[in-house]
Formats: sequence, C-alpha cells, structure tokens
Amino acid sequence: MPRPASPAEVGLHRDCDHFMKNRYWLLALVLVLLSSCARASTGSNTPTIEPTPTLGEPSVGVTSVPDVKAAARAYLEAWVKDDYDSMYGLLTTISQGAMSAEDFAKHYRGVATEAALSAIEYEILSSLVLNPERAQVNYRVTLHSSLVGDISRSTVMNLTREKGQWRVEWDDSLVLPELAGGNYLAMERYVPSRGNIYDREGHALVAQNEVTAIGLIPGQIIPEQEESLFDELVRLTGLRAETIRERYAAFPPGSDWYLPLVEVPSSEVARRYDILSGLSGLRLSLYKARYYYDGGIAPHVIGYVSTIQAEEEEAYLRKGYRRDERVGQSGLEQWGEEYLSGKRGGALYVFNSQGQPVTRLGEVQPQPANAVYTTLSRDFQVGVQQALTGFRGAIVVMERDTGRVLAMVSSPKFDPNAFEPSNFNSYTLLNEIFNDPARPYLNRASQGLYPLGSVFKLVTLAAALESGRYTPQTTYQCGYFFEELVGVTLNDWTYDHFLQDGETIPSGLLTLPEGLIRSCNPFFWHIGLDLYNAGMTTSISDMARNFGLGKLTGIEGVEEESGQVPDPASQLDATNLAIGQGALLVTPLQVATFTAALGNGGTLYQPQVVEKVAPPDGDPVVTFEPKETGKLPVSAENLAVIQDAMHGVVASTKPFGTAWHRFTGLDILVAGKTGTATSGSGEPHAWFAGYTFENRPNQPDIAAVVIVENAGEGSDYAAPIFRRVVELYFYGLPGKLYPWESGYYITQTPTPEGFETPTPEPALPLPPMP
Repeated sequence: MPRPASPAEVGLHRDCDHFMKNRYWLLALVLVLLSSCARASTGSNTPTIEPTPTLGEPSVGVTSVPDVKAAARAYLEAWVKDDYDSMYGLLTTISQGAMSAEDFAKHYRGVATEAALSAIEYEILSSLVLNPERAQVNYRVTLHSSLVGDISRSTVMNLTREKGQWRVEWDDSLVLPELAGGNYLAMERYVPSRGNIYDREGHALVAQNEVTAIGLIPGQIIPEQEESLFDELVRLTGLRAETIRERYAAFPPGSDWYLPLVEVPSSEVARRYDILSGLSGLRLSLYKARYYYDGGIAPHVIGYVSTIQAEEEEAYLRKGYRRDERVGQSGLEQWGEEYLSGKRGGALYVFNSQGQPVTRLGEVQPQPANAVYTTLSRDFQVGVQQALTGFRGAIVVMERDTGRVLAMVSSPKFDPNAFEPSNFNSYTLLNEIFNDPARPYLNRASQGLYPLGSVFKLVTLAAALESGRYTPQTTYQCGYFFEELVGVTLNDWTYDHFLQDGETIPSGLLTLPEGLIRSCNPFFWHIGLDLYNAGMTTSISDMARNFGLGKLTGIEGVEEESGQVPDPASQLDATNLAIGQGALLVTPLQVATFTAALGNGGTLYQPQVVEKVAPPDGDPVVTFEPKETGKLPVSAENLAVIQDAMHGVVASTKPFGTAWHRFTGLDILVAGKTGTATSGSGEPHAWFAGYTFENRPNQPDIAAVVIVENAGEGSDYAAPIFRRVVELYFYGLPGKLYPWESGYYITQTPTPEGFETPTPEPALPLPPMP
C-alpha cells in the first residue's frame, strides 16, 4: 500500500507544478527575442548582439639588477690610483656615516705608507647576488711592497643596493683579510748605511763620521789666550789666520754671539783635545752624521743630503724610507740616491687592537749600499777651488779626449754640512748661504748664464772658414773703429786701452788667424756683417749650435742650463753675435766641452762626473765610458788653422797674442783664447778657454775654462788663473804668482799698478735658485 506523502514532499510537488506551468512562458519569451535578432541581422528591425572584444597580450616590465662586478671594479680601480675620494663616494650611506672622507683617506694612506706600497693589483674572482638588495664579490689583491715584496690575499667585498646602485660595505678586511676586527699593519724597517762618495783614487769626499762643529764666542775669549787660540784653529781647521781674524773682528767687542767656523772629524779634535779644552771662547759641539770633508769638496757636484720634507714624506715612506732619514737634494747625492741608499729591507706585521702581534706577513733583509766614485781628483779639485778664492766665477777642467771632468768649481762655494740639523753650526750657516747676494748655492759652472765675449770668436772663425768666403790668407785692416754699419761707430779694445795709457796702437793689417790672435773686434764685426749681408744670416748661430751651445750637455748628476743662441734679426744683431755679445748666453761647461773638441780633433764628448758605481764587494754596476755626442762641422784643414791661432794667443809675439805675457816661462804646450764680455752690470766678465797638447802617455791632456765675474779683462784675470790650473795639473803645485798676489792666495797691498782687486757685482742674468 503506498506510503502517504510527507509535508516536505507535498511542498516539493507543489513547486514543480508551478515551474512547469511558468516554463512555457519563459520559452515563448526566448523565441521572441531570437526572432528579433534574426530580423536585425538582415536589415530588418531584428536586434543583434555585439561580440565581446578580445584583450591584447599583457605587457611585462623587467627591472635589471646593476652589474655588481662593475661596482667592485670601480672601487678597486680607484684604490690602484690612490683616488680615495672616489672610493669613499662608492661606500654605503652607513659606511660613510661611520667614517668621514678625511679619516677614510688617512686610513688608506696609512696602509700605503706603513706597508711601503709601490703598487696595487687586483683580480675579481667571482660574484654572487644574494638577493636584489645584497651581493658579494670575491677578489684577489696583491700589495707590492718596496720592502717585503708581494703580499697576495683573497678577500670578500659585501655590497648593498642604494637608490638602484651597488654600494660597498666598508670594513678592514677589504685591504687584507688579516685586518678584520680592527687589526692593523706595522713595518719594522731595515736601513743600510748610506754609501760613501769618493774621488777617482778612492779618497773619501763624503762619509758617515763623528764630527765636531767648531765655533767661537768672541766675548768669552781671554786676550792672553787669543794667539794660542788662533794658532790651534789654523792647525785644526786649515783656515788662514787672516780669515778667522776678519770674521772675528766683525763681531761687536765683548759679544756673546756665536761665530760658527767649520766642522772637522772628531778624531782630529781628539788629538789635541787637552790643549783645546783649556782655551776660552772656543765651543766644540759633537754630532754624528754624513760628513762633507773640508767644508765641502766640489759641493756643487757632490750636492748635499737633508731631512725629508713634510710634503715629500708620504712618497719616501712608500719607497721604504724612515721618517728620520737624510736624502739627496742636489748633485750626485740626488742623482745617485738609488745607489747610495742601498736596498732596504723590513718585516711587516699584523697587530691586534690591543697592540699584540698576530702574524708576520713578510720579511726581507737589507742589502749594502753602493759607493759612487767620481771622476774628480781630490787634491786637484781643492787646488782649483783655491785658485778662484776671492772671486765670483767658475772653472771647469776636463780630460780633452774623453769628457771626464777632473775639477768643477763654482765660487763662492757653500758648506754642505750646513744642511745637517744636528750640526750646531747649521742654523747660522744656512742663513749665510741663503742670504748671501752672491748666491753660493748656484753652480755657476753649469747653471751660470753669461755672454761669452771674444772666446766666441772661435765659433765665428769656424763659420767664416767653412762659409767659403774666407781663407787663412784673408786680410783686414784692424783700426781703432768699425764704421761699416750706417750711423754706428764701434770701438776696438785697442782704442779703449789707448784712452787709458795713451800708448796702445791699432793692430793694423792682419790675416784671419792673426785676427784671432789679436782678438781684433773690427775684423770679426766685419765677418758677422758680411755673412749676414750675403744671405748667410744664420751661419754663425748654426755653427754655435753645432758647437753644443744653446742646449744641455747631457752631464749626469749636475744641474745645468741650456743657455740661448739667437738668430740675428738685423745687421747690428749679426755684428754683436760675431764677438759673443747681444742675446747670446752660455755656461762655462758648454764652453769647456767645445774647447776640448777643438783640441782633440773635432769630437764633442758628453762631460761626465761619475767614474763608477760599485758595491762593497763585487763588480761595478756603472763604469765610465767616453760618450761621443757629435762632431764639429769643421774640416781638418780649417780646424788646424783654428788650433794654430789659439796657440798664437798664448805664444805669438808677432803680432803679440792677447795672453802671451801670462804664459811666459810655462813649459807646457797650451792653446787658448781670451774673452772680455760686457756684463750689463759693473766691470766685464773675464774669460779664458784653452787646452793643452803635451801628448804625454800617462797624463792625459786637459781642456779648461775660467770665468771671473765682473773682474775686468780676460788676459788680466782669467788667463793667470788658467795658468795656475795647468800648473796644478801637471806639476801638482802652483807656479807663477798671480799679478795681484804677494804670496800664494795672499793679495798684495797696495794693489799693483794696472790691476784692481775685484769687488764683483752680481752677474746678469743668472738662473733662479734650483
């Protein structure tokens, strides 16, 4: 029997019936709508339904992460270049906040100087981007130390992105991993003793020594001891008693001011200390330092050492020097710094923040320094220095056939010991050196610039002979005056002498060689003007350049100037240049070089002052060899004419050579040329340039040049000094007294007739202080 329906089921059937009745209405409505759409699609009123438009492909933007290796490379490249500002600019904001730019640069400079870094290299090994904001770069850094060699380490650089760019997170391990945690570097420096400088025979010119600075306190001298004091000082110092008295007399009576005299090896003081210690007013101050013997033998060649200056400190520390070392500042001391300072060593340590050693990164032992042997001869150099005492000027003496410099003198000289701070005399001596209007620090031999005067006639003679317009037989009437320039009259030196003595007559008719022997100005003015008018406007200046004027000689270890050789721009310029005046400027060293070439057959040699550089044991690392730099553009026939004429200057009596009377009695074969150059200030400069031609197998011939500033005529002053140089070289002793001497190096009183003891004024122009 069927089960009766539940109330829920009754409700359900009721809803179904209702739906069935309504669905017919819904179906009818759909059919109507479809019918309308069909009519619209055929142009009827039946409506249509537009399809939904299709969406395009989505646009995806990708933001690339910057190249982390490029950022690391930029930082490391800046380190290689010591560009600490750029390095600092690549740090993160946090790193910059922890350290100022100044402290950052100071830190890296400290690393460089402590480790004595000469260079830095790096290699990027790998990189890793941990996430878009953090990355790491692994690299190898090699620190090249001047003292302990190479130190290579691999380390890691952490980087953070800030404003789209990678920035470096700084910490100490970026330098070396051992420095992490606040560790630091410390170098123990091993410094060998500085090498000595010797003359060619091995006599020390400069060496480390125990030294005594000697001076006086005039107000403390007991009158009864004065004679004994001066006698002891003469014996001890080598100074003349007159020199000491002159300096002593310049002090106010009873003055307690200190008068520095000289420095001597303490061993010499020790021999007579018992006597010296009992003399009043004498002060002896001991110190140990690099000592320049005899107050400086050839100081302008040797140079001097002094303390490292503040602005130089970082550079020297990176080379391995200590802060308290002395370094070469001029001359051979500066040129030979690498040889004389030796090979430094050291031990580089890492210390922790408590100052305890952590590890040693490297160690190298030092090697002994080399010694420099000069081409100078000590005794000869000292003698030549004495030969110029009391004058301002210069002397250069060279081996004629090699370019080896045997003596180089610039007067006044200076005492290189003045630059040693531990020398009690230092302060006063330095004041004297740099406040002296004569500028003793200037090397007049290689840096003094002067008009050459009549010595230049050697160049003009060569140009005349090589021009084809003149022969040895060419003659000229040499009178008092030269009047070939329109509106200009020039006086020969014979006329100037006539005005003084009323006796000197013109030279008269002369051949070309005789024109040089008599130094006839009108003849050479004529040559200069004639060549200029013939269109050979630069023939003389070109010859001068081919003689080595107007350019550096190439000498090593000695500062020099190039001078200037002008090209004539007018007839007057041409006549002036022909006798070595006008805008022409030369150095004595240049003149010595071409004078040697005239004597040796025409070969120009580079002047040299270094005989050898050698270690204490072993073969020399540098050895002297003659260096030919050119040939004089003069034929052998014409060169022989010039040589004969130069010999006539010192030997001819018909006509009289300008210097024949200065060389009477000298049994050494000499050739030369006098010169008197208008200086533009005071008396003219006196020149003499010459050479010997003895041809002795065991004693090479020499060429020498003498200039005496503002002294007068070359025949009166420079020629006698040249003769003294020749005597010292061949005899070892001075021979004939100077015309102004009563004894060797003692000036006559009163001055002999015809001579004036010079009180030179500054030569113009001179180069600035080096």
